[in-house]
Amino acid sequence: SGEAAERFEKMVAALGGPADLLTSFSRHLPNAPVVCEVEADELGTIVSMDTRALGQTVVELGGGRTHPTDAIDPVVGIDHCARIGDTVDRGSVLCRVHARTQAGAEHASQRVRAAFAVGAPPVQHAPLVREVLREI
Repeated sequence: SGEAAERFEKMVAALGGPADLLTSFSRHLPNAPVVCEVEADELGTIVSMDTRALGQTVVELGGGRTHPTDAIDPVVGIDHCARIGDTVDRGSVLCRVHARTQAGAEHASQRVRAAFAVGAPPVQHAPLVREVLREI
């Protein structure tokens, strides 16, 4: 319904942020200098992902804190992550990494790729009932 987004936008405005954050976010939020897609190495289905490793990767990029006094860099992070159960081909995008440097993006990409476990593709089963016969 969008009610949660509207409430969030009002909270941001109440805290001194822009009142049009959601409708004009690209005007208010900077872009990362380096954005790269992390691609799957193999065909299969995403069977699991190490979300802790993904979170630690964001912290390493500067998007989180290891100490309360650490600054948070709002332009870095990961987005557009594939989900468990998604079928991927070799070269399919698992997610995107936003980083300040090419070296940071490459390191994060390796960590992100390792966080996704791709298994065998799902088996296509034939229907259990081929047709229903009825007597008239």
